[in-house]
Amino acid sequence: MTDLTPFADESSSSSIGKLTIENAGDRVSLYGSLDITRDQHGLDVARQLKALLDKTVGVLEASRSLPKQLPRSAEPARTANPFE
Repeated sequence: MTDLTPFADESSSSSIGKLTIENAGDRVSLYGSLDITRDQHGLDVARQLKALLDKTVGVLEASRSLPKQLPRSAEPARTANPFE
């Protein structure tokens, strides 16, 4: 089970199978893939994911004021190709 505390820092990460969970102060990012199979292992994986999501929802619900939506991240600046 992951011991990651959602939104607690800018550097922690964890994984469940091939699913990576990265923490940041303003977001929790999930990427990769996760197979939840119909067996005991699948049940364990599903419980780990549920525990992480329950913890994330708990932190969000405990927040006194949440913005409607975070501002979009700025697009990276484009630079001229030096080889053209």
